[in-house]
Amino acid sequence: METILIVDDEKNYPRILSAVLEEEGYETLSSHSGEEALQLLQDADVDLVLTDMRMPGMDGIALLKAIKTSKPDLPVIMMTAHGTVEKAVEAMQQGAYTYILKPFENESLIQHVAKALDLYRVVRENRRLRAMVAERFSFSSLIGKSQAMQEIYATIAKVAPSTASVLIEGESGTGKELVARALHFNSPRKDKAFIAVNCAALAENLLESELFGHEKGAFTGAVTSKKGRFELADGGTLFLDEIGEISPSMQVKLLRVLQERVIERVGGTRTIAVDFRLMAATNKTLKDEVPAGRFREDLYYRLNVIHLKIPPLRERENDILLLAQHFLQKYAAQRPDGSSLSGIAPACRQALLEYGWPGNVRQLENVMERAVLLASGPQIEPENLPREMLEAGQGHSIPLELPDTSLGETLAHVEKILIERALKACDHVQAHAAARLGITKSGLHQKIRKYGISLGNLSQPPGQDADF
Repeated sequence: METILIVDDEKNYPRILSAVLEEEGYETLSSHSGEEALQLLQDADVDLVLTDMRMPGMDGIALLKAIKTSKPDLPVIMMTAHGTVEKAVEAMQQGAYTYILKPFENESLIQHVAKALDLYRVVRENRRLRAMVAERFSFSSLIGKSQAMQEIYATIAKVAPSTASVLIEGESGTGKELVARALHFNSPRKDKAFIAVNCAALAENLLESELFGHEKGAFTGAVTSKKGRFELADGGTLFLDEIGEISPSMQVKLLRVLQERVIERVGGTRTIAVDFRLMAATNKTLKDEVPAGRFREDLYYRLNVIHLKIPPLRERENDILLLAQHFLQKYAAQRPDGSSLSGIAPACRQALLEYGWPGNVRQLENVMERAVLLASGPQIEPENLPREMLEAGQGHSIPLELPDTSLGETLAHVEKILIERALKACDHVQAHAAARLGITKSGLHQKIRKYGISLGNLSQPPGQDADF
């Protein structure tokens, strides 16, 4: 039930209005002065203020200013028996929703109240959604404890407040748009639009119209004028995904916009100033595209003010189980019995770690969504994973042909194999291999010396694949 605060110095008037509004299903509060009304606003959850314009002490205009200072979205309807154009204009300039002249018909009051409350519901919902989005893309929502991702988070924190262009490179599925959104929602532009365009999904003529907009009659089917994405991103951020796919002619047009900060709609001659921050992403290495003649060097340097390289998931082993648990909780919450599914079985965890993840984080999320749907017990089990994942991990187990010796020698043999595999998987970087094995770097170095492991030519059991 929505609550309306009625403010009028006439003793009986709030009582009459309360009766009218309560009959419509609203809850009402009454006050006979501006000062008392401000106190009520601190103590109660009010959805609309209906106030007289002329009152002793704090009048309606002063009350309106005070309300807009503390609760700028709260709608205020002004009532006056002394309506003048000047007073009405002043009230609207100070943020009043509308004003009505006394005496008024009850039906007119009810209509004004209903419209004001409808608008307030939209405003509150919009703010709620913005808060949800901002929370989703806050730094605390980013998942990854690997060194590579920690460095990326540190860079985001440093460059988010700026207006510098950002180029984000990485394989498909690594989360490039997620990083771009984190940059936007942690910047001063967070209350403005984040506009994303997939450049690879549109033909060149459609992409031009999509980015720059078009005027009525610019081409067949252009029955009205349309704003482009640059205009829609005014004051906010424009994210161009798959920037490496745009044509040479489109590269020239984009370069001009970045230099001049003005656009012209397709079929138009008027220049339109635009204020935007540009972020671009690609699964290519644009630096290599420049000498090949596929990407303009001057545009590359315009885009590459800040460069972020998102590592593939196979290079973020410390993040795999962290992300898997996050996706498990996300999709388990959508099941009727979601609370009963809480973990990942050890054999399943091992399979997740051993898989190569060609589709990166996006593929991991899809796998976990599938597993949650198929799981029948309290944990995700190997049989809930795609067959190709299990088959890919079959060649990574320890060989069954172990030496017929003492337990100590057998364990040493297995330990040597695991160390050799870890070193190869980490390109012989001992710090990474030690982290993979869960031991210290000095401990790994001692074992390398103990087993006489050659870092240049790692041995492996006959017929066994040394990859994890």
